[in-house]
Amino acid sequence: MTRRDFMVNAGAGLAVLALPACLAADRVKSAKPATAVKPNIIFILADDMAQGDLGSFGQKKIKTPNLDRMAAEGMRFTQLYTGTSVCAPSRASLMTGQHMGHCPIRANREVKPEGQMPLPEESFTVAQLLKDTGYATACTGKWGLGMFDTTGSPLKKGFDHFFGYNCQFKAHSYFPKSLYSDDKSFELDGKTYSPNLVAEDTLKWIRAHAGGPFFLFFATTLPHTKLEIDSVGEYASTDWPERMKTYAAMCTRLDSDVGRIMALLKELKLDEKTIVFFSGGDNGSSFPPEGDIGQFFNQATDLQLRGFKRSMYEGGLRQGAIVRWPGKVPDGKVCNEPWAFWDFLPTCAELAGIKVPDRSKTDGLSVVPALIGGEMPKHPYFYWELHEKNFIQAARFGNWKIVNPGKEQPHELYDLSTDPGEKTNLAGKFPEILEKGKAILKTARTESSDWPTATNPGKQTNLKESDK
Repeated sequence: MTRRDFMVNAGAGLAVLALPACLAADRVKSAKPATAVKPNIIFILADDMAQGDLGSFGQKKIKTPNLDRMAAEGMRFTQLYTGTSVCAPSRASLMTGQHMGHCPIRANREVKPEGQMPLPEESFTVAQLLKDTGYATACTGKWGLGMFDTTGSPLKKGFDHFFGYNCQFKAHSYFPKSLYSDDKSFELDGKTYSPNLVAEDTLKWIRAHAGGPFFLFFATTLPHTKLEIDSVGEYASTDWPERMKTYAAMCTRLDSDVGRIMALLKELKLDEKTIVFFSGGDNGSSFPPEGDIGQFFNQATDLQLRGFKRSMYEGGLRQGAIVRWPGKVPDGKVCNEPWAFWDFLPTCAELAGIKVPDRSKTDGLSVVPALIGGEMPKHPYFYWELHEKNFIQAARFGNWKIVNPGKEQPHELYDLSTDPGEKTNLAGKFPEILEKGKAILKTARTESSDWPTATNPGKQTNLKESDK
């Protein structure tokens, strides 16, 4: 890198960093509605897909025609950052609009006999925001943020209806003995493929609320391990290993469920009244890029992103996203600017034509301007942490990325504009930039006895990894 390149990159990164945090909040609160009519809002969250599993992002073997069509008819985003690199905290970030420095859930924590650490009573979700504005709300698929007798129940966090798995650990089985409809458990025979039931309930709910406005969080469990499906379908005739057939069929089954939702919107004449978001997962791929599935399907794509689930590298944090809204979101446009899960709440507020209430305490910015063909808002920084096995951190500011790998290892520094695969550690070459990054890692987070740093393990010994 030349000195001129360094000055350009550093200047851009530090200029963004210099923006006061209150400016972001003020910009959100002054948001104006994108349309006079409140659109229906659907967020489709896959589970542990890799960005490279989609044909529109370069996949050659797995068939995803419906999502590819959605990308052609909408916008494709190459740098949507998840809340962090495992399930529960990342979903908490999506729901609360808070990054990991402030989010009430910062790791997967199992609660016996069933469920995960719940969202606290004071946390405010995007479902609550939209319900208060007159939206009907539903979550189908997987929740994982509190059982029904806790403060984190989906029915206490703004959702009128819930169907599927509350506990993410139980969601590892695709042939469960029971599921939930709202807060009532119903028995199954252990031979029924659960995504079929979830999809049917989702379509039924959309039909029942076609008059709108509605908010649907379709949090499918596909294609999270373990690898199970009722039929590998078109992949049966391939000479692939069974693992590869099953994984590909799970991705294609997800794609077909998305296709059914999109077809129903057209049938009900809701196409132009509905904005649909899609993210390939709540973290990056669950498989290492050098592993059998990662290699077979080239999940890291030509960018060769480093890392996967539970890491602070791009392969663990970055997802591909698609947003479709006919007549509002441009067709076929590709955006390479970064945004994050915590931007979804303020984005929904602007779509609904309301201000984000003070109780939200969101860290996000509305990305509506970028969705309708304008500029992506500039974030002061993006911040992540995780409390599993070890306390680890990362932050992106401008094109710079700092990683604290934990275990008292030295911090790492990468220039994502020239090195998206994070292969060249520049920490020794640019000490001033490294110190700027360290300052973000220190000031972006609030201290918590539930989420201590590695030097003060506290409750960290109680943590259980329930999302393997």
